[in-house]
Amino acid sequence: MTLPNFLIIGAAKAGTTALHSYLKQHPQIYMTPDKETNFFAFEGETLKFNGIGDRAIEQFSITDLATYEQEFQGVKEEKAIGEACPLYLYNEKAVERIYHYIPNAKLIVILRNPVDRAYANFLHLIRDDREPEKDFGKALEAEFDRIANHWEWFWHYIQLGFYHLQLERYYQQFNPDQIRVYLYEDLRDDALKLIQNIFAFLEVETNFEPDMTIRPNKSGMPKNELLHKLLTKPNPLKSLVKPLLPASFRQKIQHKNLQTPTITPEVREKLINIYKEDILACQKLIDRDLSSWLS
Repeated sequence: MTLPNFLIIGAAKAGTTALHSYLKQHPQIYMTPDKETNFFAFEGETLKFNGIGDRAIEQFSITDLATYEQEFQGVKEEKAIGEACPLYLYNEKAVERIYHYIPNAKLIVILRNPVDRAYANFLHLIRDDREPEKDFGKALEAEFDRIANHWEWFWHYIQLGFYHLQLERYYQQFNPDQIRVYLYEDLRDDALKLIQNIFAFLEVETNFEPDMTIRPNKSGMPKNELLHKLLTKPNPLKSLVKPLLPASFRQKIQHKNLQTPTITPEVREKLINIYKEDILACQKLIDRDLSSWLS
């Protein structure tokens, strides 16, 4: 039975898709073909969510061990075998399940300013035409009703940002030497240095340089709705053009059509006040200066 010996456990909208993309290029690293199997969050559960577009997570999530094992059928001689799933940091049940199946696994975490993370999360659902509320402040106000009505975890804009609460569960269960925490700023400012640090953590060749020219999973509000739908939704024109244009070129057009309006000062201040205590506790836990997150 082949199971992973490392996991990227979160946080959501903090660069986990990029890490998955870069790590899987390394010849000594195997990454699951499907990012976010959600197995350790949902094992044995029957999934039924009620939010807009939530049917997708019910369809792609893996809830049984035999199916999860199939994700690793392609493993050959790779030293590091991994999966990236940002739900694992947030989901309370994932910690015990990971420890049960792979207690010696290495765990990689990447954190982003929780205010910016929440906003990127909101823009992701706007981009995917799922978020009906185009005002970020009003979407935040709807969060607790959505949680009560059992919308899937990705709608939990505020709750996903309490990193100290989430990380503490892992530090209590696992040896701290098994956990490596990075910041989104590390990825933004020197992606190669971060990736090669991860290579060292995973004990694979550190001099390998992956192609990091493509930025996967960018969020934003479409400038031109028609162009966005032509590029992202099934349609005859997309089917015709797709074989003719490289994926990188199509992605570049899509990204140029996305914009990121600024968060209003009132909403930012409200969220900073919500997160302040957790940020200070997280700063102490991971021994990193997070003061920039408080302004």
